[in-house]
Amino acid sequence: MNLEEFKESVAGAEPPDGLAATVQALWWDAKGDWSRAHGLVDELETPDGMAVHAYLHRKEGADSNANYWYDRAGRRFHRPALEQEWRALAEGLLDDRE
Repeated sequence: MNLEEFKESVAGAEPPDGLAATVQALWWDAKGDWSRAHGLVDELETPDGMAVHAYLHRKEGADSNANYWYDRAGRRFHRPALEQEWRALAEGLLDDRE
């Protein structure tokens, strides 16, 4: 699945089958369900999970919490617009599936 197909899938009621929890979290975030997205990565102790967790806290406006999760993920973001960060995360995670 490429990014455009992923974005188009957000029109559906449920995420496509076979998506990793991190990708599902981005899917639910795109649907406007921050809580459901956060629930998928809240205790996911992987670098990708922590990066998505950081993004979600940044979106929430909890910058110190976001920075904590960015540090745990081993990432330093230059803080692009949220839409750019979502896209970069989605592209990277979808590329990992191929």
